[in-house]
Amino acid sequence: MRVLHSVHPEDFKSYQTQQIRDRFLLEGIVQPGTINCTYTHYDRMIVGVANPVNQALELGNYPNLRADYFLERREIGIINVAGDGEVIADGQAYPLNKLDCLYIGKGVKSVTFSSKDVVSPAVFYLLSAPAHATYPTTLVTNEEVVKVNAGTTAMANVRVINKYIHAEGIKSCQLVMGLTILSNGSVWNTMPAHVHDRRMEAYFYFDVPEGQRVFHYMGEGHETRHILLGNYDAVVSPPWSIHSGSGTSSYSFIWGMAGENLDYTDMDAIAITDIR
Repeated sequence: MRVLHSVHPEDFKSYQTQQIRDRFLLEGIVQPGTINCTYTHYDRMIVGVANPVNQALELGNYPNLRADYFLERREIGIINVAGDGEVIADGQAYPLNKLDCLYIGKGVKSVTFSSKDVVSPAVFYLLSAPAHATYPTTLVTNEEVVKVNAGTTAMANVRVINKYIHAEGIKSCQLVMGLTILSNGSVWNTMPAHVHDRRMEAYFYFDVPEGQRVFHYMGEGHETRHILLGNYDAVVSPPWSIHSGSGTSSYSFIWGMAGENLDYTDMDAIAITDIR
C-alpha cells in the first residue's frame, strides 16, 4: 500500500509541478482485477479503488494497519461510479449500481467486491477512516440520497450535490462523503473556495470525457497552485489547502472528508477577490 506523508504549507510554496503530483496526486488507481489503496497521513484516511472484472475481489489486510483485518478499527464508504456491482459484507449482499453508496462500520471482517457484467465492470471508490464506535452497514441508492441544486449558468457552476455520509444522512464516526455532478456547460466546482482546518479532504474525478482534464486548485488561499487530473484520478487536500476545480468540459467528482467533526457546512470561505 502506497503511503502519502503530510506536507507543511511553507514547504508547499516551493514545489514544482512534479513534486505536487508526487505528493498529492493518485493516478492510475483503477486497474482491472485489483484493489489499489493509498494510506495518507492526513487524518489516517485511506483512499482506494476496487475494480473487479472476471472474479470477486476481497478487501485484504495491510501490514501498515497493524490490525487483524482491515475494518478492525476502521469504517469505510464505498461509491460505485461505473457498471452494476455487488458488495458482500460478512455474508450480506448489497447491490450497488452507478452512484449508489454503501457504508460499512467498524468490526466487519469480510468485504468482497464483484461486477455484474465483465463487459461493463463496476468501479468502487473507497474511503476509509479510523473509527472509535460501530455504526450499522447502510446502503443508500442515488434515487434515495438527499440532493441539493446549486450554482448558476452565469457562473458556469450549475451542479447537483449528492450528500450520502454526513450528520443528517448515513451515520459514521468521522467519515463524510458524497458526490457532485456538473451540468453540461458548467465547469467550476467549489468556488468561492474554502478551507476547513478541522478536516482533510480528497477528491476523485470521474465521468471526465476522453482527452479532457480538470484543473484542480490547491494551496493556501493567498498562495495557490494547480494540478491537472484526468478521469479516475484522485487528489488529496490537506486541511490548510483550498480544493476547487475547473474543467475543459463538464465532469463529476466524489468528495470525502475525515477529521474533527461531521458538520458539512464547517468551512472557512475565501472571497474570490482574495485568492492569489
